[in-house]
Amino acid sequence: MLAASARAWSGLARRGRASSARFSAVADAVSTRPSAAGVSLELRTLKDHADTVKAHVRARQGSEETVASVDRMVALTEQRAAAQRERDAALSTRKALSGDIGKAMKTGAAEADVAALKAEVAASADVAEGAEATMAALEEEANALFAALPNLLDDATPDGAGETENVVVAEWGTDSRKLGDEGDYLWHDDLAAGLGGFDAEAASKVSGARFAVLRGGVARLERALGAFFLDMHTDGGGYEEVSSPVIVARSALEGTGQLPKFEDDLFKLDNHKVRGEDAFLIPTAEVPLTNLVAGDILEESDLPIRVAALTHCFRAEAGSYGRDTRGLVRQHQFAKVELVKIVAPDDGVAEHEALVADAEKCLQMLDLPYRKVSLCAGDIGFSARRCYDLEVWLPGPQEYREISSCSLMGDYQARRMGLRFRPKPAKDDNDGGKKKKGKPKPLFPYTMNGSGLAVGRALVAVLENHQNPDGSVTVPRALRPYMGGAESIIPPKAK
Repeated sequence: MLAASARAWSGLARRGRASSARFSAVADAVSTRPSAAGVSLELRTLKDHADTVKAHVRARQGSEETVASVDRMVALTEQRAAAQRERDAALSTRKALSGDIGKAMKTGAAEADVAALKAEVAASADVAEGAEATMAALEEEANALFAALPNLLDDATPDGAGETENVVVAEWGTDSRKLGDEGDYLWHDDLAAGLGGFDAEAASKVSGARFAVLRGGVARLERALGAFFLDMHTDGGGYEEVSSPVIVARSALEGTGQLPKFEDDLFKLDNHKVRGEDAFLIPTAEVPLTNLVAGDILEESDLPIRVAALTHCFRAEAGSYGRDTRGLVRQHQFAKVELVKIVAPDDGVAEHEALVADAEKCLQMLDLPYRKVSLCAGDIGFSARRCYDLEVWLPGPQEYREISSCSLMGDYQARRMGLRFRPKPAKDDNDGGKKKKGKPKPLFPYTMNGSGLAVGRALVAVLENHQNPDGSVTVPRALRPYMGGAESIIPPKAK
């Protein structure tokens, strides 16, 4: 039930201001691995940077099989080059012999001599055809291995084997946290159930495990959060709102890097194809939003592209069996506002920091304590070179949990998608500053994305951080216009 109660907002407002004044920061850790600055991750130049690439795979805690694949790709590339030389030589021979046949026939050469030349032409064609087939097989194997190679790491990404070595770089609202022992505060599922807004049994009956049915004020609070986040980013936030499909082709997921590595975590459709390709439900709106310009050549004036979408996302969570089985933290279906940017490389770092700040502002507006974490090499996402996680404080379990992951991909996704942009023509200082003639060579832009925010986990955080001893939940001031002016959600028994 929603209620415009007389509960004092002023205390919460003071609490938010006090914690904001104590925003703390910690310096990033320093990496000891070889720098990848200036290194392009592409097959044709892999040989020149093989040691650096292998060092970065190891820093990510990649398998030795993946490390060995780097040398295998180098060998395959060299073998393909040799096969191409063989093909080109055979084609050159065939062309020359074809000319000799014409001359021989004009000069009345013996039939046996002409037949011998024709046999040599046929043999050369067979050699060229065989070399072509060898090239295709080598290229197919190399491309498959390359698709499974993760991105190179930014120099600012700290070393570390796993999540316990991530680096906390900033905290907000630490004075606002409800601290105590586990059990001192209700978990979100108990709160939501007490508000008449969470029906786990109905969800299980309809859809099975890891789905939720929300009702009444809790359902409206979820809707309010999604609308609030989207408005934050699009009403003066600089992002264009996009309504995107939730079904995408295999190639789209390959372009953004979810495939081939994470296929077991995706929902694949058995009865639908996209242009003959396998179709999947999206795990994040990053996939359709980034792929809107796949294969395009943009103009530099088109950049930056900043888009936002509120969608449902779908994850099989095959790798998290038995984890977070309680409540709404890890669901097969969840709503999320996704932010995507496509920018010129020189703007990459600044735009990434701004994207993180956009997500942080949502947490601050809801007065939710959180910390900003720089993911280490062993925990960062497959396609990311730099990543900040925002982790919100949950009083129920007395722990921080990820609510947003903001990743800078560099040109990794753009290369996979075939996305380029044409820079503005440079000016010739020796010709009065006029633009140089000819079109500049297209370059790969940088892509980045982040949750702004995950709606389900934001709902968890609002319920737990704004709970009251009587089981009611205070509605954050920023959400009240979306909640019909209600100041709180109260249990049915308190009507």
